[in-house]
Amino acid sequence: MISQEKELTFRTKFFYGIGELSGSLPSNILIFFFLFFLTNVAGLSPGLAGLMMLAGKVWDGINDPVIGWLSDHTCSRWGRRYPWMLFGAVPLGITSILLWVVPPTTNQALLFIYYGVVSFLFYISFTAVLLPYGTLSAELTQGYDERTSLISFRSAFSIGGSIFSLALAQIIFATIYSTKQQYLLIGVICGLLAMLMVYISVWGTYRRYDQVQQKYLKTNKTSTLSFKKELYSAFSNRPFLYVMGIYLCSWLSVQTIASILPFFIINCMDLSTIHITQMAITVQSTALFMLFVLNAISKKLEKKIIYFLGIPSIIIAELGLFFLQSGQVVLLYILAVMAGIGIATAYIVPWSMLPDVIDLDELNTGERREGIFFGVVVQLQKIGVALALFFVGQILDWSGYISSGEGVQPESALWAIRIIIGPISTGILLMGLVLAYFYPITRQVHQEILLKLSSHNIHFK
Repeated sequence: MISQEKELTFRTKFFYGIGELSGSLPSNILIFFFLFFLTNVAGLSPGLAGLMMLAGKVWDGINDPVIGWLSDHTCSRWGRRYPWMLFGAVPLGITSILLWVVPPTTNQALLFIYYGVVSFLFYISFTAVLLPYGTLSAELTQGYDERTSLISFRSAFSIGGSIFSLALAQIIFATIYSTKQQYLLIGVICGLLAMLMVYISVWGTYRRYDQVQQKYLKTNKTSTLSFKKELYSAFSNRPFLYVMGIYLCSWLSVQTIASILPFFIINCMDLSTIHITQMAITVQSTALFMLFVLNAISKKLEKKIIYFLGIPSIIIAELGLFFLQSGQVVLLYILAVMAGIGIATAYIVPWSMLPDVIDLDELNTGERREGIFFGVVVQLQKIGVALALFFVGQILDWSGYISSGEGVQPESALWAIRIIIGPISTGILLMGLVLAYFYPITRQVHQEILLKLSSHNIHFK
């Protein structure tokens, strides 16, 4: 046997998954509604809204590797990760609410400053909780398949949180008349629940983490390299570069679609706002079901093969949306189901690859540096998404989109929305497929890595 560690219990997986709600609840409503909220409710121009979101995401990306590096070097009675989660939970909940407050002003500069400052505080709180939480997937187990199972639980709660927030939004949209109160109430509920989920997850997973720490983590030396040198070391790991690219392309495409979806539903399909949440729930429900399917077949197929099987379905969905016409509502929801299959793949595959890359780094360096690796991946993903949202806002602005949402949009704006949701998103995913083809760590390669770690006595005992 390569490892003598006990298998993860259902309890550990369940409470680890719950922690994902602290991120999925506030972030999903941001993905689906924030750009639309800023332009059509708060009254910020699309150009300024895109610029503000770019600035917030760039800052969010900058703090990821920094907090990852700091958490790698944190020493406390609760270990390296939990202090960040415990102390970041309350600021995360508060700022999640403040994002949905509409200041009593129509001045564009003041609106830009308010949402910029709140976004700055929200993103640092978000990173302080979610990045250390994410690294636990590499620290709770070394098993190739167990990591996929653990990520499946995390992804299931992520999608479940998305479905919950969308269903909540649909109920609130149907029962509350004031648009400002609708979004504020959604923010309050999701923010408070996100804060609570952090503490529940810590309580449910700490026992396993402490056992692993006693047997394994304390045998590792804390890296003496500077932050700059650790970044350089991470980027010298070639499989890690492939994982970064796969993750970036997957979520850059998915989140671009999510941000433009409300504009597509309302302006291109000429449907009511209720279809925004119904469409998103259809996508996420399909993805939730497919997680169990993918988790089952992952025991027989390589991770990159699963990626090749799942991603083409979302490419077909994106191209289908590009050609979809007003009145083809049934086809709209069929394409939503196809998109859900691909999104489940994007949830599970890149994140399950990353811990295997970290094992390779441990073999090369003798150190566990989950924080810096997770931080770099999330950083690039966030910066990429920020750039995408910035360009979405700029394209809408250049195309003549009317930010008030009243009246008929010009034909140039409708074409811009279709191009974003179709050819642009599809091209990004095709790049991800190319990178997945060259990803080198298979099940056999990972087993060889663990065998070599075993011979150096730096693995789980």
